[in-house]
Amino acid sequence: MSSQDRPSASIPSQPRAKQLRACLLCSIIQTPADFRKHGCPNCEELMQMKGYPDRIQACTTTHFEGVIAVIDPDNSWVARWQRTSKYVRGMYAVRVKGRVPEDVEAELESRNIRYRPRDGTDQD
Repeated sequence: MSSQDRPSASIPSQPRAKQLRACLLCSIIQTPADFRKHGCPNCEELMQMKGYPDRIQACTTTHFEGVIAVIDPDNSWVARWQRTSKYVRGMYAVRVKGRVPEDVEAELESRNIRYRPRDGTDQD
């Protein structure tokens, strides 16, 4: 699927940094209202945040560093470096502090998906 065919995440309309949250799994940045209304555009199947404020609190964080705009994930070296080249276009945190909940980590493990925290502690 090319980047043109993938849906886009909405770019937060009110850039109040303290209100923005980053997904602990993919690091996309959205408002809590966007997570509540749409869930995570990249990993909703695993994170299941849509409509669940408690789950949004557990699976996202306000503690992140840096912001990058990914417009063409397929051709962006930054998206490859950040491991977001297979995700939707949108705003992503460079580093995210925190870990996914244990049940999500167990779900990833059961699907043979290696969880790599986005805080920079797990480098190749």
